[in-house]
Amino acid sequence: MLEQRLFVNARFHTLWAPEPQVQAVLTRGERIVALGRREELSAHASGPVEIVDLDGATVIPGLTDAHIHTANLAREIAALDLRGTGSLEEALERVRVYSDGVPAGSWVFGGRWDFNAWAAPVQPNRRELDAVTAGRPAALPSIDGHTIWANSAALAAVGIDRSTPDPVGGEIVRDAHGEPTGILREAAGDKLADIMHSAEAGDLRAQLLTAQHRLLAAGLTGVHDFDGEDARAAYADMRESGQLQIRVHKAIPMTALDQAIDEGRATGDGDAWLRTGPVKLFSDGALGSHSCHMTAPFPGEDGNRGIEVIPYGELRELVRRAAGAGIAVATHAIGDRANELVLDAYADLARHPLDPPASLTRPASRLRHRIEHAQHLRPGDIGRMARLGVVPSMQPTHCTTDIPLASTLLAGRDLASYAWRSLLDAGAVPAFGSDAPVEHPDPMFGIHAAVTRQNGNHQPDGGWQPGECVTVAEAVGAFTAGAAYASGEEAHKGRLRPGMLADFTALAEDPFTAPTSGLRDIPVQSTTVGGVVRYRRTL
Repeated sequence: MLEQRLFVNARFHTLWAPEPQVQAVLTRGERIVALGRREELSAHASGPVEIVDLDGATVIPGLTDAHIHTANLAREIAALDLRGTGSLEEALERVRVYSDGVPAGSWVFGGRWDFNAWAAPVQPNRRELDAVTAGRPAALPSIDGHTIWANSAALAAVGIDRSTPDPVGGEIVRDAHGEPTGILREAAGDKLADIMHSAEAGDLRAQLLTAQHRLLAAGLTGVHDFDGEDARAAYADMRESGQLQIRVHKAIPMTALDQAIDEGRATGDGDAWLRTGPVKLFSDGALGSHSCHMTAPFPGEDGNRGIEVIPYGELRELVRRAAGAGIAVATHAIGDRANELVLDAYADLARHPLDPPASLTRPASRLRHRIEHAQHLRPGDIGRMARLGVVPSMQPTHCTTDIPLASTLLAGRDLASYAWRSLLDAGAVPAFGSDAPVEHPDPMFGIHAAVTRQNGNHQPDGGWQPGECVTVAEAVGAFTAGAAYASGEEAHKGRLRPGMLADFTALAEDPFTAPTSGLRDIPVQSTTVGGVVRYRRTL
C-alpha cells in the first residue's frame, strides 16, 4: 500500500488558479491526491496517514534548475576556486597553495578565474602558471567555462605546441613568436576538457551524491543537466540503487548524438526520476571570453566578432538530424548573431518538418527546442522566438554578474539583453536556471536577480535596465512551471494540484510578500521530492 502523508502547518502557494493558496496537502506515494484544510484532508485519507509538520513555512512548487552542469559542480566542490580574486597575483598565490597540497604528478583542476574583474585586466599565460605548479599539469577554466588557462605540462599532455592548428570553432592564443600562451578558447580546449571530465578528477558518482545534497539544500527538486555521458551513467546507477533523490532531465552532448540515435534514445524517454532531455549544441562562446558571436566587433578588437563554434550549415543539419530522431535541440547562444542563426535553423526546421520513425511517440513537429542563455537579442528576434515556440532557457544571475561587462562591451548597440520581460510579453515561456558552477546554484539568487536586476550588493540602484524586470510570481513560475514546460513535463510538475508529483520547496519567508531586496537571503527550510522530505534545515 502506498504511504500517505499529510503536510501541514504551512501556507502553500500552488500556482494553480482554482486553489491558489491552501493550508495542507495530502500525498499518496509520489503524487498529490488532495489540497485544502487539514480537517478536510484527514477525512479524505484512506488508511494510516503520517503527519508532516512544515514548521510554519511558505511552500511553493518544487524549484527546478533548467540549466546546470551538475557533474562540473560536483567535481569543483573540493577543487581550486579562483572566484573573487582581484588580481593575477592573488590568483597565482591561490594556485600555489592549492597545488602544494596535490600529489606530485597529479592534475590541478578547478579555476573559475575572471580576468575582467582583475585590477589589471590582462589574460594570464602558461609561464606564470608554470612557476606555481611545480611541474604538475594544470587546466583551469575561466568563470564562464569558455576559456582554459593551461600550463606547459598540460599543453604537452594533449600535444599542443606552436605547430598545432586552431580547430574549427576554437582558438589557441599565441604570442608574438607563435608560441601558445596557455589560453585556449572554445573548441581549442576540448582535449583538456576531456581530461578534466575523466577519472583524473575523482569518483564522479560519489561527488554527485555530495552535490545532490547541496542542491536539495538550495530548494531544488529537479535539474536539467547539461554535462556528459559519464554523468548520465552515474545518475542511472544512483537511480538503480535508490540513491537518486532529485529529478534529472539529462541532456545529450553533441559528441554523443550519433550514439543516442543508434540506441533509440528520444527526448522524454525514462521515468519521473531520470529522463532523456535535448541534445546540447553550441553556436558561440561567452561574453566574458569575448567569444560570443556578435554582429559588430568588440570595442578595441577590430575583426573580433566572437567565435561561430558550429558553422551555420552544420548547425542546421544537426538540428534536423536530432529532430528527425525525436530528440529536441537546446543550443547555446549568447551573442545577437548567434541567436539569430539558431532561430534561422529552427525556422528552417519549422518550414520543412521531419517526422521521426513510427516507433517514436513524439513527432518532431511537437518537440520543444530551446536556446540556452539567449542573452543578447536583436529586438526583432524576441517576437520570432515566441512565434516559433522556442523556449528561452535563461539564467538571471548571469545578468547581474555581467552588468559591468555588458555596460562597456555592448554599449550603444540596439540589443535586448537578458530580456525576460520582453520575452514574456511576446508570449514566450522562459525557463530559469543557474548555469552552475558558473554561478551559484541557489534559485533564490536567480529569483532576486530576475525581480530586481541587481547583484548581491543591491547594485545598481533601481536595477540595470529595469524595464526587463519580472514579478516574483513570474520569476518563481520560470523556475517551476516554465522549467516543466521546457522539458515537456507540465502535466506532472511545476504546480501543486491533485495528480501532480509531490515535489515542493518550503521557505522560511513568503517571497510574495517579503521585500524584494531580501529575496536572495530567504532560507530553505525543507525540500520534498516524491512526497518524502529529502532535506530539512537544522536550526
